[in-house]
Amino acid sequence: MADYHFIEISEPAALVRHIKLNRPDKRNAISTPLRTELLDALQRHDTNPDVAVTIVSGAGPCFSSGYDISGGLMEDPPIYSAPGDGQWTRQATESWFSIWDLAKPVVAQVHGYAMAGATELVSACDLVYMADDAVIGYPVVRVMSPPDWQFHTPLVGLRAAMEMMLTGNTYSAADAVAVGFANRAYPADELDEKVLEMAMAVAKVPSDLQQINKRSVHRSFDVWGARAAMRAGQEFQALAGHQASVQAAKADPKAAIKKAFD
Repeated sequence: MADYHFIEISEPAALVRHIKLNRPDKRNAISTPLRTELLDALQRHDTNPDVAVTIVSGAGPCFSSGYDISGGLMEDPPIYSAPGDGQWTRQATESWFSIWDLAKPVVAQVHGYAMAGATELVSACDLVYMADDAVIGYPVVRVMSPPDWQFHTPLVGLRAAMEMMLTGNTYSAADAVAVGFANRAYPADELDEKVLEMAMAVAKVPSDLQQINKRSVHRSFDVWGARAAMRAGQEFQALAGHQASVQAAKADPKAAIKKAFD
């Protein structure tokens, strides 16, 4: 295995790999180096005959707090994106589509919470399982912008997407399952075991057949217009940065965040 600094990889069962985001002191905030390592590992697994499925989870108290905005998100990114307004959101979109387009399934295992950019990563995975006390949310919509990867409407439908986008509220695992964001919720102390059971079931299908099974679902989603809709959303994320309220929030982020979350 490659020498990684921000993720840990284990082999909990034959043909199963488990990638753990490993920045617990930073609540597994998704920095560019972490994102680069994650995509590299997943791509390596895609060509490794000893891997049929990968689980992605987080170390410490949560899955991930979202993007690490304390660092340069466009410093040495893993995927090229054309320069100009919206370059970052194009970069994020293509990063998550690169997981979507892998041949082998990726399973998200969410405990604690997955916020903002972390929900984008989770959405890019093929299967999503949550601890029953976990929560998800995209609170950034209250202050800065809509998501970088606009998964909400294609994934959860018009009404649920509208509520999530207009409030920035958090949602329980039960809510996430009900609207189709996640497949199932399990008691927190059973999450590891249940997700591994599901991954092992996925691994029983030969990878040459499984890649067709996976792509057939995504192609239908594409025909419905999901990929085009998610790419179209990039422009709105970029446009948000030009709004007066967002400019004011960037000038005094602590005040803006306090106002949004009081």
